[in-house]
Amino acid sequence: MELRTLGGRDLTVSAQGLGLMGMSAFYGSTDEAESLATIDRALELGVTLFDTAEIYGPFANEQLLGKALTGRREQAVIATKTGIEIGDDGAVSGLNGRPEYIRRALDRSLRHLGTDHVDLYYLHRVDPQVPVEETIGALGGLVDAGKVRHIGLSEASPGTIRRAHRVHPLAAVQTEYSLFERGIEQDGVMATLNELGIGLVAYAPLGRGFLTGAITSPDDFDDDYRRIDPRYQGENFQRNLAVVDEVRRIAAAKRITPSQLALAWVLHQGAVAIPGTKRRRYLEENSAAAAVTITAAERAAIDAVAPHGIVAGDRYTPDQMQLLNG
Repeated sequence: MELRTLGGRDLTVSAQGLGLMGMSAFYGSTDEAESLATIDRALELGVTLFDTAEIYGPFANEQLLGKALTGRREQAVIATKTGIEIGDDGAVSGLNGRPEYIRRALDRSLRHLGTDHVDLYYLHRVDPQVPVEETIGALGGLVDAGKVRHIGLSEASPGTIRRAHRVHPLAAVQTEYSLFERGIEQDGVMATLNELGIGLVAYAPLGRGFLTGAITSPDDFDDDYRRIDPRYQGENFQRNLAVVDEVRRIAAAKRITPSQLALAWVLHQGAVAIPGTKRRRYLEENSAAAAVTITAAERAAIDAVAPHGIVAGDRYTPDQMQLLNG
């Protein structure tokens, strides 16, 4: 697996990481044994970046990763997130970027992960009630204390990224980026990251499963988050399915799967991709995308069928959309 350095810092990760969220939350039934086996296999394949968050479960996902890495913590780069307030009982209260909560949440995450430090600690969403400088100051203090190696943001606007980066260098910004979601190419986020030398970590690089090509009907996925995802609803679903059909056609000509084409495209854009899966067979398929090359002609063909704005529907529900681009 190719290695990449995030943000011009001393943070080296596999070009393709593993998103763990679905192993514990939001995507239907879970299977701890298969999840642990999937993490094992990821390590064997050279995956080093493992992405989790305290809200996934809550807490269960961090605990799962801690269990998987027992006795081999040094093999993994752990990325987790904070900024959505969760009580010790698991009750979610909303955004909280106050320094005191950030510090308390990290200590809890360290206990759940079974480690003394987090390699990459993201602010999951920007709290509009707290100046981002205060929150980033707290995250920077955790770096000084040795509890965190690097910090980042998840879903932030160009202005917020600049303000945060002035307080403490950001290693990465995590945002949704895929053939289905190319907004950062237009809204200034990608340009800002390139200018400041901050790494881009792309979550949902498979369009929450749509770009796998395996979904042809709303009945093809579990009773999970996608039941309320606007892109999976009604007319939006049918319009988006037509985009996937074109991606499938290009992939077939290369003798690869639609998933591999979609992931290879993200990697060729310079991002680190963190596709989520909870099964070894999909992990192995996804990991093979790291070796796929894309020619200039193929890139043009992909741009023609999946340009910015082609996908129907917002990427989140209206309430969730309000939490983006803080």
